Amino acid sequence: MKSVVAMCLAALLAAAGNGYAAQGSAASDLAAGYPARPVRLIVPFPPGGSNDFMARSFAHYLTERLGRQVVVDNRAGADAIIGTEIAARSQPDGYTLLVASAAYAVNGATRKVSYDPLKSFAWIGTLGFGPSVLTVGPALKVNSAKELIAHGRANPGKLTMASSGGYAHFASELFNHLSGMKMLVVLYKGGFPALVDVMGGQAHVNLGSLIQTLPHLKSGRLKALATSGSKRAAAAPDLPTIAESGVAGYEANNWWAIAAPAGTPAGVIAKLSAEMTRYLKLPETLKRFEAEGVEAEIRTPAEVHKMVPGEIAKWKNVAKVANIRTE
Repeated sequence: MKSVVAMCLAALLAAAGNGYAAQGSAASDLAAGYPARPVRLIVPFPPGGSNDFMARSFAHYLTERLGRQVVVDNRAGADAIIGTEIAARSQPDGYTLLVASAAYAVNGATRKVSYDPLKSFAWIGTLGFGPSVLTVGPALKVNSAKELIAHGRANPGKLTMASSGGYAHFASELFNHLSGMKMLVVLYKGGFPALVDVMGGQAHVNLGSLIQTLPHLKSGRLKALATSGSKRAAAAPDLPTIAESGVAGYEANNWWAIAAPAGTPAGVIAKLSAEMTRYLKLPETLKRFEAEGVEAEIRTPAEVHKMVPGEIAKWKNVAKVANIRTE
């Protein structure tokens, strides 16, 4: 009797093992044959700008490497929420991907969204990070971030900081809070209009995209004082960081990462992650990124899964201390 039971148990275990092996084989086969059709890469912003640049550059590379068209699909609206929601609702089969940025963390910290910012996506890796640059117009007689901070503290409420909103707004509020300057932060519809008012003297300070600012620095219409990252920017190595300039603990980088809907097969994630690593090591990628003020940085899926909750918590705290209204 015992031998019969043992034989039955052995048969059941063997069947279960074969089932798991078949599942593993199916997943492996899926990754090996991926992609079998075109892949959609959603950008939750309009064409043009840093998010679109990052998407199109990587899509072009993937198309050549994988032998299938990777199509950039711009789905702008609601500060990147609309495109992100579309990606979150897509089938987790590897045929819909998302370009996420710092706006993803800001929205996760402050907005009501239909997806779970911590659980709705499987992260594939980071593409790069982009520091902002702290600038003033020529009318403001300061020549360093330290001088600006001293002037602002001596004149609370008298300086205006122009911001484009979204991530830039939160990075500006973080600087305003940690520096103790008590500036009035005014939101503009885009980074360029904010810069125009700083150059014209209608506003005093801007913390914006390095690449968008560089032409105006060269013309002398803006003065660069510091950059926002944890280390000096490769595109402007002579500029100190804001933290170096006396604002301890300040760091604010825009970032770009690729994600897929949660549940996407691990083999597909691994394949795309490996391609990202290869892409970010190419000299032509590094040259292209440098021209755009972007610093390539490879982070694994596990590292991005760890990074995103920290980013969300950071901006949630900024919203609280700066009294930014949230949904």
